[in-house]
Amino acid sequence: MIVVGASFGGFDALKILLGGLPAAFPVPLAIVQHQSSPGSGLAGLLQRYPPLAVVDAEDKDEARPGFAYLAPPGYHLLAEAGSLALSVDPPVMHARPSIDVLFESAAEVYGPGVVGVILTGTGQDGAAGLARIKRLGGLTVVQQPATAARAAMPLAALTLTQVDLILPLGEIGPHLARMCESTAAAVAPRQSNSMPPPTNPMAPESPLTRI
Repeated sequence: MIVVGASFGGFDALKILLGGLPAAFPVPLAIVQHQSSPGSGLAGLLQRYPPLAVVDAEDKDEARPGFAYLAPPGYHLLAEAGSLALSVDPPVMHARPSIDVLFESAAEVYGPGVVGVILTGTGQDGAAGLARIKRLGGLTVVQQPATAARAAMPLAALTLTQVDLILPLGEIGPHLARMCESTAAAVAPRQSNSMPPPTNPMAPESPLTRI
């Protein structure tokens, strides 16, 4: 699974990121974009641009390849084994949905089989969740701060974690697509600590790149 977090400037950033992915992208995406009010219709707006299907996540949705699931306003979005869940637990970092909640749940379920992506935004939401993904073996990606509408969120993530990839916005989608070319199906979540962790289809074969 790929999990993405964005805040201020996120709509334009998500258009570019999702537009760089093919319609047959073999991994599901879960996205938290901070939204100020319900009924914004963000999923419908984003659906106009990328080839992927962009939908508002619903509780117990199956996480399917080729779909981008957007956290609805006022609900935390969490990853479960092969599915998604919604929660009305208290806000985290003054946000609901919270990027940290999504990232930390995905790290626990998918371990090395998750990729976390932090995009433009204000505040520090997502920094702790990205650190959790890194600690459990997942791949961590941060938008190059100079290409962000607001650099605070990428900078907070970079301060807390030695991330794997720092990429200009326009290169994130194509980079993920290239790394997934040979992937035939979505990554299976790990079932128990006694089983070997899933292979991360996003892990580059060459040493990790910093730009």
